[in-house]
Amino acid sequence: MYYVYVLYSVDYDKYYIGMTDNLERRLFEHNLGKTQSTKAFKPWKIVLKEVFETRQEARIREKYLKSAAGRRWRKQHIRPSGATE
Repeated sequence: MYYVYVLYSVDYDKYYIGMTDNLERRLFEHNLGKTQSTKAFKPWKIVLKEVFETRQEARIREKYLKSAAGRRWRKQHIRPSGATE
């Protein structure tokens, strides 16, 4: 199983999109600061997770969510508590 996830930093109003085969471990790594691109915006919380059978399917969805169309979709469908509008 592979997961595509969207993290949200309430303190900084930032999103991060990623893919992993172990979601709990990956969130832990993000919140420990082990990822260069996310360590300045801790803490993170999961606001979306999707499960896929194959890595290829997950990668296609991750790439979509990182695209302009995916950002528009995210703005319409994900409203984390604590987010500022």
